[in-house]
Amino acid sequence: MSFSVNTNAGAMVALQYLNQTQSQLNTTQSAINSGLKVASARDDGAIYAIAQNERGAVAGYQSVLNSLNNATCSVDVALSAGQSISDLLIQMKQKALSAADSSLDTASRQALNANFTALRDQITTIVTNASFNGFNLVDGSQ
Repeated sequence: MSFSVNTNAGAMVALQYLNQTQSQLNTTQSAINSGLKVASARDDGAIYAIAQNERGAVAGYQSVLNSLNNATCSVDVALSAGQSISDLLIQMKQKALSAADSSLDTASRQALNANFTALRDQITTIVTNASFNGFNLVDGSQ
């Protein structure tokens, strides 16, 4: 007595194609989930190594970009302080010229002098506080 198992050859071929399709679908889904064409060294080792090298370069560029942004912010703070100091100096010049008027009495001159001194103190405050990330480009301190 012999045993015979009949198999459906068409079904076996269809199952192989289904398994291939499922494998390709998993690869595509991995690329979609990671956002990368080659998500791991298992996908394609050479391409993955090249991609890792490129990611390292991009990270280096990102660091340089952050440093440039910090430098830009430091310069912006210094420029803003310079503009404020310039405006205060114009006001101080106006006060000094007003105080030179010979028709003013002593009380008026003292009031102009007090205002002049307050403007000078504002300049000192601006110079002291014009720092970004520990750097003060106006007075040169760190």
